[in-house]
Amino acid sequence: MSQPVVAPDPDDRLRYLDDVEAERRGWYELAALVRSLTPDECLVPGYYRDPDWTVRDVVAHLGTWLAEAQVQFERMHAGTYEGHAIDVDGLNARFLEAMADQPWQVAWVQANAGRTMMLETWHELGEPNDEAAWWIRKSGAEHFAEHLERLRTWVDELIGRRVVQPDDARPSPAVTEAGR
Repeated sequence: MSQPVVAPDPDDRLRYLDDVEAERRGWYELAALVRSLTPDECLVPGYYRDPDWTVRDVVAHLGTWLAEAQVQFERMHAGTYEGHAIDVDGLNARFLEAMADQPWQVAWVQANAGRTMMLETWHELGEPNDEAAWWIRKSGAEHFAEHLERLRTWVDELIGRRVVQPDDARPSPAVTEAGR
């Protein structure tokens, strides 16, 4: 005789959706800050000092953690997950080395892809669980919160460095067209 099928409790899913919503809010703020910069500004050192980090570096850092969460979700799905007792400093060093000197576009695309895959794989887990929620927080909302305040300050500083030319100092369109 087969066991009766018990529908999952919708309240369980809702409990974990708060973590995903917090991740979404943090990501959207990060994305808005990054999009307010030019690609060249994303490569200016100063986000951190010693070692010097750029916006590219912090985006790559966050993106690699999102990708790591996705890997852990795959392990959960496959039944090979070993828990979240990890060497954070060791992973940080490995991730930093892996993304060193990548162009801005690569870091940005990698972070977006890491996030997309992480969320997709989380949804594929079916049954939410505390370990998955830990990874959502660690790689997403809580991790973003660790970096957003400094990122806000650094973005403001970078934008403040922009040189605004007075209208009379800008080349006229006719001069620009003639110079082509």
